[in-house]
Amino acid sequence: MANHFSALKRARQTETRSARNRSNTSRLRSALRQLRESLAKGDKASAESIFRQTVSALDKAIQKGVIHENTASRYKSRLSARLTALK
Repeated sequence: MANHFSALKRARQTETRSARNRSNTSRLRSALRQLRESLAKGDKASAESIFRQTVSALDKAIQKGVIHENTASRYKSRLSARLTALK
């Protein structure tokens, strides 16, 4: 365990930030999973509404530094193509 005050503070900050990062990542993965399940069921109306929420979650993940902007664009493109193919 850390002995210096600065090291103790860094340990506290790391704990807080790790929890925040884990929460943001989990939120994104849940949104993606929910959309993929909706697409697998073939429910068009439900998938369209969930797609909008997922795109919003992807945009928030970019802002929070969870994923890169190009990665999010790739996800959006592929999910959009699957949604279009469902119709």
